Amino acid sequence: MVFLFMGGALIGFRQLMRLEHLSRSRVLNGLLIAAVTLTIMSVAHLSGLFTQAIAAKVTMSLYTIAGGFFMGYGTKLISMRGSAGDIEYMHRSFWVDVAPNLIAVGLFVFGIYRTGLLHWEFFTGIGITSGVSLIGFGFWGWTVRVVPEFRTNGMLVLDKLVKWKKIIAYNWVSEETLQIEYLNEDKKISEFRTYIPPEDQLIIERLLGKKIKEYEEERKQLMLDEEEG
Repeated sequence: MVFLFMGGALIGFRQLMRLEHLSRSRVLNGLLIAAVTLTIMSVAHLSGLFTQAIAAKVTMSLYTIAGGFFMGYGTKLISMRGSAGDIEYMHRSFWVDVAPNLIAVGLFVFGIYRTGLLHWEFFTGIGITSGVSLIGFGFWGWTVRVVPEFRTNGMLVLDKLVKWKKIIAYNWVSEETLQIEYLNEDKKISEFRTYIPPEDQLIIERLLGKKIKEYEEERKQLMLDEEEG
């Protein structure tokens, strides 16, 4: 289990799976595969090929990998924030800042309770590993932000750091919706939209204008390298 936890943590820290990889088709296919797998396991259990002991070990392994994955993922996000510098702007409100953190803390505490540590009762493998997975998920939920963070060295969008030199342009697609275009890892233009309250629009306009001008030469060189490549 220790090796499974470490393997899951390594996958999470290296971000081999990221939020931007999730699409409607991938989520539906994943749910379909999970449903088929559970059906096969149930049929095998009824036929005596998949015993309860084996099912418990498989479940514990999946819980352990999930716990390690989210712990590694959250640790990576903390590291990214350190390299991104101080926050220069972030839209804060109860629903986008406080509420998600409360949910994450609740999951973290429930995970500790699930392991049996709080009531010191008889420990089980399923209880401990499921608790570890909840602790990991709560930790990850505490580290990820649902709104972009405009920092000194770039923008942190969910689980991805976009450096300022990769920001190409921005425009208002509605009165309170800002669209930002940037070069992704494949050197193609991507975009994302975010809500900016009216009282903060002047702040974000000045910040983006300043950063785009500051990194203009690096951006031109990046675009030139892309064309030559």
